[in-house]
Amino acid sequence: MSRRHTIRTYATLAALLVAVGGMTTLVSYSVTLYRLFCQVTGAGGTTRRVAADTATVSNRIVTVYFNTNVAPGLAWRFRPVLPKVQLALGADTVVYFEAENLSDHSIVGHATFNVTPGRVGPYFKKIECFCFQEERLDPHQKVEMPVDFFVDPRMARDPDTADMTQITLSYTFFRSEKPKGAADLSRFVNAPPDPVAGGKLFATQCSGCHTLDAARVGPPLGGVVGRQAGSVAGYPYSAALAKSGIVWTAATLDRWLAGPQRDVPGALMPMVVPDAATRGDIIAWLAQQSPPRRAERPVSGHTQG
Repeated sequence: MSRRHTIRTYATLAALLVAVGGMTTLVSYSVTLYRLFCQVTGAGGTTRRVAADTATVSNRIVTVYFNTNVAPGLAWRFRPVLPKVQLALGADTVVYFEAENLSDHSIVGHATFNVTPGRVGPYFKKIECFCFQEERLDPHQKVEMPVDFFVDPRMARDPDTADMTQITLSYTFFRSEKPKGAADLSRFVNAPPDPVAGGKLFATQCSGCHTLDAARVGPPLGGVVGRQAGSVAGYPYSAALAKSGIVWTAATLDRWLAGPQRDVPGALMPMVVPDAATRGDIIAWLAQQSPPRRAERPVSGHTQG
């Protein structure tokens, strides 16, 4: 075999090895590349990640349902705190999910996610989510994890999504294949209430009945912390609440929101906020609000006092 032929043979072999190596690398990273592609484009119902909500809130209302699953081999319990929320397009919204490690050792999990219908993906935008990284949960530890998101109002202008009124956000937690360097979910245990999240929670869970400075179905809540219950002039409170003698503090508001009729038998407020983290955030936000400018009389026959 001539020297020139040998060189040509080795060159061909080297080229083949480079090609095989490139194909192997591409296959190895294909899932990661596809995931990145979906996150950028919203393909396959993949939600988008953004730094902040810069959208203008519209009058269009959608209902977002939550679906959670745990893959085989992961000894966790995982559920949404609320099964659904109603929100305006463009409204920055916070919801909570609960995870519990049922095993006797720490486990690192990773959550996959998508929305259905899939064509809504480009318009469903997350600001904060436990699904952005690997997460460690200690033995028998239970945590509540926030997800901060909004639905872009441009969804209503897209012919493919203009008629959408219901969206389902789904998560599946898997045991992580890359546990090294995982974030610790214990950061959510006994975390102080977040007034910023509280303002978003108030908007989605309380604003249908309450404002800060005017009576609606319920009394105005600006300056409620430190105020005596049943004391806003002109609002027709129930006799039970008006005579309760309660002064609204973080503790008394927490007890009230957890069960108004249980706390004050004969009270009329029908709404309950069963989740402690949600109550804490809302109360922290209310504590920051200035006293009300005015208190208007509500529509006759509808009270929550």
